[in-house]
Amino acid sequence: MEIKQYIQENEERFLNELFSLIRIPSISALPAHKDDILACAERWRQLLLEAGADEAMVMPSEGHPLVYAEKRVSPDAPTVLVYAHYDVMPAEPLELWKSQPFEPEVRDGRIWARGADDDKGQSMIQVKAFEYLVREGLLRHNVKFIFEGEEEIGSPSLNAFLKAHKELLKADVILVSDTSMLGADLPSLTTGLRGLAYWEIEVTGPNRDLHSGHFGGAVANPINVLCDLLSKVIDTDGRITIPHFYDDVEEVPTAEREMIAQIPFDEKKYMEAIGVKALKGEKDYSTLERNSCRPSFDVCGIWGGYTGEGSKTVLPSKAYAKVSSRLVPHQQHEKISQLFVDYLTQQAPDYVQVKVTPLHGGEGYVCPIDHPAYQAAEKGFEKAFGKKPLAVRRGGSIPIISDFEQILGIKTILMGFGLESDAIHSPNENFSLDIFRKGIEAVVEFHQQYK
Repeated sequence: MEIKQYIQENEERFLNELFSLIRIPSISALPAHKDDILACAERWRQLLLEAGADEAMVMPSEGHPLVYAEKRVSPDAPTVLVYAHYDVMPAEPLELWKSQPFEPEVRDGRIWARGADDDKGQSMIQVKAFEYLVREGLLRHNVKFIFEGEEEIGSPSLNAFLKAHKELLKADVILVSDTSMLGADLPSLTTGLRGLAYWEIEVTGPNRDLHSGHFGGAVANPINVLCDLLSKVIDTDGRITIPHFYDDVEEVPTAEREMIAQIPFDEKKYMEAIGVKALKGEKDYSTLERNSCRPSFDVCGIWGGYTGEGSKTVLPSKAYAKVSSRLVPHQQHEKISQLFVDYLTQQAPDYVQVKVTPLHGGEGYVCPIDHPAYQAAEKGFEKAFGKKPLAVRRGGSIPIISDFEQILGIKTILMGFGLESDAIHSPNENFSLDIFRKGIEAVVEFHQQYK
């Protein structure tokens, strides 16, 4: 039976199974939903067995459990490890939803519910493609599944689980459907993600808040000093001034820059959408290059002194800022973190004390477009969507993808089917039924092409 026919004949069942998962509010951030997390993991275990897995189990971790399943075809065949997550974001603010977030509805050709896209809908694409291949006798390699329940809170237990189960999770490539495409008629594959380093800065001047009339002009103001320090981190060409910051930055290959240039992008609409009159960034790079495959530095928050209603003439004792740097593949976040700490403390004048505290970080990731599994995914998109997908890098960070490579030594193919309009993490999250169907077709073709 052809895949299109299989989807058509089984779509009602597919949706009922997906809805059974969506109705479980598996919100990892809220302790009150611990039982829902367990229930969702168990439901996935059942569905994976029904889809054709030889075995499936709910496995404990330091936090929420993970679901593991596998289908063995041959010890000589390659193994694909499918990663997904079954936890979801909280649904608030509830008053903005047009329907109940955990009671899925189909309207206007879309599924509306929390988790419809991220990541229950996309996970179901993987499982239903697998089911079809098993039932039609078309699966030619081994498949393993690992579904976690903590992705939306930063996967705090995943690293320890990976290290403890390296042999169990041994595979040739990891397949993930938890990213997005450029558009419904513009399929794309994510080939790179930026890493992240994040710090909090505390600048201390006098031992107490002072009267700005009595002391202003004679004593250094910590807020002024902090602003001056931060203003020097980026030069007039948009480059970061931290010594050795660019040592490990890999220049994007010419071929990939040419592919980025082919991405339809209306700079005027981009500016209008965010309400700015001009764009600013690193010299000699396009906007799409700046926000995806070049590093950046941003002040995420800054405060100190009096911020209440009215006026208070105070020279504050302390000033604070939270700052972050998006990193590119090969930049190690711990190395960059220390470079920034050293830089800021060395730049600090002796009339204030500067304390820089690293908070968290993660590595970037890049998948070469000549990787056999990437090429199989490319053929999958082409078969399902009728056109070759564009290779794009994303500006955000998914630290677990670099963790997979570092701990398991495996490359990841980011074969995601989400759209910006799906409103993940927001009220009225939704997922296109047409994309759902095409996603299943694309993953089926991936498995048939990957050898």
